[in-house]
Amino acid sequence: MEAKTEFGLSRFSRPQIQMDTNSRKARNQDTNPCVEESDASRKCLDAYNYDKSMCSAYFQRYKNCRTYWHNIMVQRRKNGVKPEMPSAAERLEMLSALGGKPY
Repeated sequence: MEAKTEFGLSRFSRPQIQMDTNSRKARNQDTNPCVEESDASRKCLDAYNYDKSMCSAYFQRYKNCRTYWHNIMVQRRKNGVKPEMPSAAERLEMLSALGGKPY
């Protein structure tokens, strides 16, 4: 029988609750602008049996996406714009004005 903590959870179930929260945060389009690139990288790894050398283009695209949106966040922070990360709808407008993804 598992030992219960003061919250009524087993000591093994607490990290999973934290992982679920982190997973939801990573999948949220408003907080993570690079969900599409992340999914593409993961699918590539699945397709090539986790041979990272076959997915370097996907990894680079994800890295470029993160760098691009990080720079946008820094600029907005300097300009005092809140929220620092544009919402998914704002990002879509920004990308369409640029004619597509610049990364």
